Amino acid sequence: MVVPESQGKMYHPPLELHRDAHVPDFSSYLVMYKRSLENPEAFWKEVADEFFWKKPATSPMLQYNFDVTKGNIFVKCMEGAKTNICYNVLDRHVREGNLGEKVAYYWEGNLPEHHTTITYGQLLSHSCRCANVLKQMGVKKGDRVSIYLPMIPELVYTVLACARIGAVHSVVFAGFSSESLCERIMDAKSSVLVTADGVYRGDKLINLKEISDEALEKCVEKGASSVARCLVIKHQALRTKTGASCNRLQTPWDSERDVWWDEAMSDSSEECEPEWLDAEDPLFILYTSGSTGKPKGVVHTVAGYLLYTFLTFKYVFDYQHHDVYWCTADIGWITGHSYIIYGPLANGATSVLFEGIPVHPHVGRFWEIIERYKVTKFYTAPTAIRLLMKYGQEPLQKYDLSSLRILGTVGEPINPEAWQWFYEVVGQSMCPVVDTFWQTETGGHVLTPLPAATPLKPGSATFPFFGVEPTILNEHGEEVEGEAEGYLVFRKPWPGIMRTVYENHERFENTYFKKFPGFYVTGDGGRRDKDGYFWITGRIDDMLNVSGHLLSTAEVEAALTLHPAVSEAAVVSRPHTVKGESLYCFVSLKDCKEFDKKMADELKRLVREKIGPIATPDFIQNAPALPKTRSGKIMRRILRQIARNEKDLGDLSTLADPKVVEVLFSQRSEATA
Repeated sequence: MVVPESQGKMYHPPLELHRDAHVPDFSSYLVMYKRSLENPEAFWKEVADEFFWKKPATSPMLQYNFDVTKGNIFVKCMEGAKTNICYNVLDRHVREGNLGEKVAYYWEGNLPEHHTTITYGQLLSHSCRCANVLKQMGVKKGDRVSIYLPMIPELVYTVLACARIGAVHSVVFAGFSSESLCERIMDAKSSVLVTADGVYRGDKLINLKEISDEALEKCVEKGASSVARCLVIKHQALRTKTGASCNRLQTPWDSERDVWWDEAMSDSSEECEPEWLDAEDPLFILYTSGSTGKPKGVVHTVAGYLLYTFLTFKYVFDYQHHDVYWCTADIGWITGHSYIIYGPLANGATSVLFEGIPVHPHVGRFWEIIERYKVTKFYTAPTAIRLLMKYGQEPLQKYDLSSLRILGTVGEPINPEAWQWFYEVVGQSMCPVVDTFWQTETGGHVLTPLPAATPLKPGSATFPFFGVEPTILNEHGEEVEGEAEGYLVFRKPWPGIMRTVYENHERFENTYFKKFPGFYVTGDGGRRDKDGYFWITGRIDDMLNVSGHLLSTAEVEAALTLHPAVSEAAVVSRPHTVKGESLYCFVSLKDCKEFDKKMADELKRLVREKIGPIATPDFIQNAPALPKTRSGKIMRRILRQIARNEKDLGDLSTLADPKVVEVLFSQRSEATA
């Protein structure tokens, strides 16, 4: 790797960032990066020394096997050490760092008038009280707790309470359907579910308790009911603008199972001794879409995840003690786990916790919040940027955004046009854009610029983070040097990488390590340019990236074929100006069934119910037949080109019936949006 030369327009960090930066220039990055690979023991031990350990490690910092031909895949970090991550992100600051009065979160609700401030001292108190409530409900070390909540402070309290007592939290995005929630509760065998009565998203009121009850009923129907108690929060956003009560929800209730949060917390102690956990004890399960349709329960462990989220947050956002940081993600996704809760709190940072949506109650909501709290570091998704671009510069001009110092993007590669707008309009050409590539499985950033050190190329994830060693492989598993494109893989682990798929280690090995023994396979394609910059070229398996959220085509297809009129379905991606990718679905109907708008609406509703609104198909096209090879395999490459109206189809010689393609093109205009 050499200091890059410009390949077209190169964007260099502003001079004032260099002065106090943790990594002040590219040469410093190269020195640190080299050390992290050549002497990882010393590199990660220095990071570990920042934290409290009840018992020191008795083994090397990192032990691993990435080669399935040499035995089981494993990664261990600081084996033998004992600690507690809640203690390290809260007690350490309050009791040792005198940060009890420092703001941990500015919470912003669905409406601007709903907001509150939470200090580190208050966060510790609430988390301890919640931990005691969970213990009274019988939750102990190793038990799983499912959390189905909107972006409210109680979500953070519950996550940290689980971490404090050694329970394994499983946060489920509160936009998922009852079927998706049921599936995740069953897989984790959770004993407690924490939810809320309801939530407003914009003007829409969603009955979360009703969805939760439906999920628990489905668990019973499937003979896998494990939830003994359900802790329910009365969410304050269920009020009018004047503050008068307007709870229009009928909250279903099971007096033997359900408990109101306020009642349970009222006499709960503010003191709770942390459970001292082994470094490799599980911290949480987070489900991510799998190419087989069944979500994978990604498992992260205590010590390695703490070290990695701490360091990536500190360096990627160049965190300074006076910063106000805002990540707009939902805690239901890995970004919220790593860069709303654990990474910022491990650094003693002040964050904005945002419940709302970017355009409610007006299109300047993001900019209003940045002005209100004088946000310095702003981390959002390309989808949100593309959405706000549509409204032009006028909404921004009403607000003072001069506090901003660093911008960041996450969830998908950002297109150059959106990058340019983010950099020039939002950041006034003064704020570096850290375009971060990582996954639920990686735990934290793996390819990313460092704001004061890395010259930027719009759309490139640039270079690897410390301890991360990427490479590009061809179809035969051979490493390709220099300028190259192929499979993006990693040669060795870092502390924050996932450890397994929950109760399915075989799936873990098959998914990430079997294709190319000796490497972690990301499932993404990558390109390395002549300057050594990495570019993400997209998924190489049957996955779609919709608004930064991975969806399995198999999962959507399975939902579509539940309709009694559908005999077969195939789902592909089609570019979308805001979401990045949209779902284009082909459905083959059973004999005598007619495809019309009513049918399309039924299919869309079915997918929403089975997976959630994020998976709602954008287009559904009737397909009398699907293009298949002689062996019966659906050729999704052809379907993608039909969805995009690309007529140059290349070689069709392997198709069993090439005439199918003509029919699908002729009916393309009838696809129901």
